[in-house]
Amino acid sequence: MGDDELAEIRRKRMEQLQRQQMEQGGMEEELERQRQQESQIHMALMQILEPNARERLNTIKLTRPEFAKAVEQQLVMLAQSGRLRGRIDDEQLKALLTQLLPKKKDYTITRR
Repeated sequence: MGDDELAEIRRKRMEQLQRQQMEQGGMEEELERQRQQESQIHMALMQILEPNARERLNTIKLTRPEFAKAVEQQLVMLAQSGRLRGRIDDEQLKALLTQLLPKKKDYTITRR
């Protein structure tokens, strides 16, 4: 293996390491952007929801995180569009949740 080949291998390896560092930097920026977005949603929910409604939403988040995230986004969109009048209490949140939950299909099995 000559000096030229060794230098070429080193150069390729350095380029590969630089690409990996750039990708990791991009991932870190993405994570930071997501954290900021979640923080903004959290602050908006603090203004939109009464404490008991926030508590209910946090409980839902523990059991069904995807559904809770969809509800949070829906609430923030309603607030941004100006369709909310005042803060949402627990009863209003329950009504919104029943509207957003998909209808369950009822199956009956008859044995013969």
